[in-house]
Amino acid sequence: MAILRDLRDPRIEHVTVTSVTVSPDMRQAKVYVSVMGEESKQKLCLYGLQSSAGFLQSKISDRIDTRYTPKLIFELDQGVKKSIAIAKTLAEVLGDKPPADSAENTDDESFDEPQEVDQT
Repeated sequence: MAILRDLRDPRIEHVTVTSVTVSPDMRQAKVYVSVMGEESKQKLCLYGLQSSAGFLQSKISDRIDTRYTPKLIFELDQGVKKSIAIAKTLAEVLGDKPPADSAENTDDESFDEPQEVDQT
């Protein structure tokens, strides 16, 4: 929340923290972030976050009671970017066809209205 609420750096926009891993000795924390926009904008945002690391560490030290406050290391999370690329590739390969078992399939009479059967 401190990234969104307390930082006033214009380089830091459209940031989502996706995960954090802390070393066993609690001296370092890797903060994985996703940044919307072009690669140049992502790098600029990452530099802004790294320059704000000391301020964010002080916010963390106010909230946790440990011997050491972890040193924050920011890294771009490529997972979101990769998932979007995979979704685009799948859409190109599969096209925009509905699935074969979809209820929109009108070739199958089982989806039509029930019909009366003459029992004579």
